[in-house]
Amino acid sequence: MFKILAIVVVVILAAILIFAATKPDTFRVERTTTIKAAPEKVFALINDLHSWTTWSPYEKKDPDMKRTHSGAASGKGAIYEWDGNKNVGKGRMEITESSPPSRIVIKLDFLSPFEAHNTAEFTLQPQGDSTQVTWAMYGPANYMSKLMSVFFSMDKMVGDDFAIGLANLKAAAEK
Repeated sequence: MFKILAIVVVVILAAILIFAATKPDTFRVERTTTIKAAPEKVFALINDLHSWTTWSPYEKKDPDMKRTHSGAASGKGAIYEWDGNKNVGKGRMEITESSPPSRIVIKLDFLSPFEAHNTAEFTLQPQGDSTQVTWAMYGPANYMSKLMSVFFSMDKMVGDDFAIGLANLKAAAEK
């Protein structure tokens, strides 16, 4: 009986490992909202990493996190490093592209609780008296992240945070 059970467990584990290997080599998570404000106003809140404390959902997950700003004051070359609790971990982001008022690209490096190197991108498109804002994150999916995706939805976990962040950004920009 034990032998049969052990074989079943090994087969199930092998199936999970094989299934994980078939997952895509990249991932992308994005959310979009419409903000009743000019693109320039919204752009300024994203392009200045000091402003993120007013709208980023991660700021509220650890109000005591250590923050360091360096590089440019805003735009290309602006750097933000953080070191926080288990909910935010430790990492660094640097604006690598800033095209007012339509696009900001950020190199995003997570150092703990796990290491990952991704790209965050904000695109802003005017729509009458409003701006459509899309917040996306994409990057490589190594085998470990593929395995985790069998059990956890990256789109749901990160996407929910993006939706909250965009709602906060909307509130800040529409003031």
